[in-house]
Amino acid sequence: MTETIEAAIAALEDDLALLPDWEERFSYLIDLGKQTPPLAESERTEATKVRGCASQVWIVPERKGGRLYFRGESDAFLVKGLIAILLQIYSGRTPEEILSVDPKALAARLGLSDALTAQRSNGLHAMMQRIRAEAAQPTT
Repeated sequence: MTETIEAAIAALEDDLALLPDWEERFSYLIDLGKQTPPLAESERTEATKVRGCASQVWIVPERKGGRLYFRGESDAFLVKGLIAILLQIYSGRTPEEILSVDPKALAARLGLSDALTAQRSNGLHAMMQRIRAEAAQPTT
């Protein structure tokens, strides 16, 4: 992965800015979510489930070569789209890169803080906190 985490965030920010309103941005997010490969049934466990989300959400981490890779799924289309953008930003990064991104600032920068309902916003932050918690784990 050659693109920096900042470049990934900026690219998403640009993509969302091209769409005239949040109705179209939500459609875009839903489309992104539909392109995200589903998890295997065996991966949807209590250990991978994200607490604090209104929908069912699972995030599966994997460490390879000092980097973290994430896969995820939800039973809600919009939430699956939110997972897709988090995967674009965070998957394939070092723990240091992941921890360098402030979750609240990221949500605000992408316009999600204002666009999402309080419940969805809480879920987004729960997903980001799960990813950050994984990055904060010592390597074995």
